[in-house]
Amino acid sequence: MDRISQLHDELLLGILSLLPNTKDVVATMVLSKRWRFLWMMVPRLVYDDSYQKIDYERFSTFVDRSLVLHKAPVIETLHFKLGHICGSGDTLLRAAEKCCVRQLIIEVDTCSNSETPVVLPRSFYNGGCRMLTTLKLTNAVLVDVSTPISFPSLKMLVLKSVTYEGDGYFRKLLSSCPVLEYLSVQQCQDDNVSILSIRLPSLKHLFLYRHLIVGNVGEGFVIDTPSLEHLKIVDYSYGSRVVKNTMSRIITASIDIFSPQTKQLLGSLTSAKRLFLCLPTSKDAYPVGSIFRSLIHLTICTWETEWLNVLIHVLRDSPNLKTLKIVRLIYLRGEEPRPCWNETSLVPEYLLPSLETFEWEKYERTETEKEVVAFILRVASCLKQATIICSESIDHDKKLEMLNDFPISSRRSSACLLAFCWTLKSE
Repeated sequence: MDRISQLHDELLLGILSLLPNTKDVVATMVLSKRWRFLWMMVPRLVYDDSYQKIDYERFSTFVDRSLVLHKAPVIETLHFKLGHICGSGDTLLRAAEKCCVRQLIIEVDTCSNSETPVVLPRSFYNGGCRMLTTLKLTNAVLVDVSTPISFPSLKMLVLKSVTYEGDGYFRKLLSSCPVLEYLSVQQCQDDNVSILSIRLPSLKHLFLYRHLIVGNVGEGFVIDTPSLEHLKIVDYSYGSRVVKNTMSRIITASIDIFSPQTKQLLGSLTSAKRLFLCLPTSKDAYPVGSIFRSLIHLTICTWETEWLNVLIHVLRDSPNLKTLKIVRLIYLRGEEPRPCWNETSLVPEYLLPSLETFEWEKYERTETEKEVVAFILRVASCLKQATIICSESIDHDKKLEMLNDFPISSRRSSACLLAFCWTLKSE
């Protein structure tokens, strides 16, 4: 007895939605009369032009006919994987007529031999996707159109390696999303955008990725997002950064940049509760007098040559810090001289009054690292747990020897210290 066919339609549609390709979904129509029309109501459709090495003509015909026959009142997810054989936007024309899509994902293969860019049909811009809440584009080319752009319900926009008409078109695209809350932009070489201008009063999540691009020294981004709560910037270019309004609602921020121009950016993040910093310099890192009163969790990376100075500055300005984590990234910046630990620049009685947890990941046991750990153990009067994760395996005797790097007076200065442990780890 076919027990699966006896299940309710909702359960069967859920099962069909888990299939990796719409071609497999449509193929279930031959199972029995019970399944003949069931596929037409599946809320998730995935079209992959590389699936089973299908040719361009058959793939386009299949997309066109299956979308015509599809009867679901709402398509929750419409996913296109293009570029293996077609590399053009012809297959999206029928999809443009589907005005009841909530999530649209278009991925273009970067290895495609086709020189024809994937262009979104005009129906996508002029209000044809009024129900669209999520739009994800990868390696697509967006061409400006004369018709107005409108995404009235769009809340999530992900743009990965997308090429635009220029700065004006990028601003026009964002201005067409009045309720956008989540924006992720990963720029690529020759994307035609010099100044990434982000002015969105409704935005809550912002993620920017800019890799090192030759000749873009004068480029950068402008951020005007007063409602922002979560920010992540990975910027390996040397462009300028302008923040129009203080992000007073920020909760978490991750800043990993090459350029020393951080004063205005960090000065707008003083309300952050969790902060990750990987900065090239501590000189004028943020405006004098800025206090991170809400900061509870701080992570500092040791990639940059000035990481010690960044650590000192932020510790002195974070009176309520509870968790401190130091991490060593794999790659280092050349052979630039690194600063030495200067304890005299600190005021111990005002430092780390509330620190409870301290962790050092990939500890190398250099003289500077020993001094930093010993200092933190000595001045953090409320410290409860300290964890040192070594970058290579060590035996028990070696671990005891490393523990002797820190005087007992340093480890016992905190009356709250419950655990001081070494974690063995092999890379």
